[in-house]
Amino acid sequence: MNIGLYQSASSLSALERWQDSVSQNIASSQMAGYRKRTVNFSTQEAGEIQSDPKGRIGHEEGDAMLFPKVNTGINFVSGETQPTRRELDVAIQGDGFFELQRADGTKVYTRNGEFHLTAERTIVSSSGDNVMTESGSPLTLVAGGGEVVINQDGTVFQGTTSIGKFAVKRFADNSMLAPSAGGSFVPSGGAAPLTVEEPELLQGYLEGSNVTPLREMVDLVLISRAYEANQKVITTVDQQMQKTLDALG
Repeated sequence: MNIGLYQSASSLSALERWQDSVSQNIASSQMAGYRKRTVNFSTQEAGEIQSDPKGRIGHEEGDAMLFPKVNTGINFVSGETQPTRRELDVAIQGDGFFELQRADGTKVYTRNGEFHLTAERTIVSSSGDNVMTESGSPLTLVAGGGEVVINQDGTVFQGTTSIGKFAVKRFADNSMLAPSAGGSFVPSGGAAPLTVEEPELLQGYLEGSNVTPLREMVDLVLISRAYEANQKVITTVDQQMQKTLDALG
């Protein structure tokens, strides 16, 4: 068995997964609150190399075959906050996520505070999910209630009337959050949301993504070069094997 051939093929698969993550980061770099997808590489054993009785394979008996392993994750570092002057744009300063509810009742969490108003006066996310209050109900404005003012603690006012307070949640371990559509996250493994007791919200601002497009473009170049190098290894090994077969008749 030619170990180099299998290792290079495994490397190509790992590079493709890295490229997928980088491509997603570039495509979503302008999405408010988007969190960068990360890829780390390690090695894993895949059986052992067994030498023949004369030891001609060139390795000691029991040597492990090492193959690249891809470890994916999410970078939860905050993005840069930019002013928009829209009254329904809200940015979270520090820890926490906005709690949203989808049409099927599923709760999801996001840093994207680009909210909109439906015909029913309900505040929804860019994906159309209901923005939830601490009381567990959708945040709904009153028709003709006047200008919307959002306090730093997340309380929403129309004039002097309190409409509700944004549900801002956090998690003990953000690694338990699985990415979902629209830049939101779904808790996994039984992770339970905790209330942020003293949230800091900014009305008229949006938090940008934490992606640096230039860094992602550099990574694409690195991936391309590594991919070409592994392809050359596979081609070279294949040619050598063909020459061997031709020589043996």
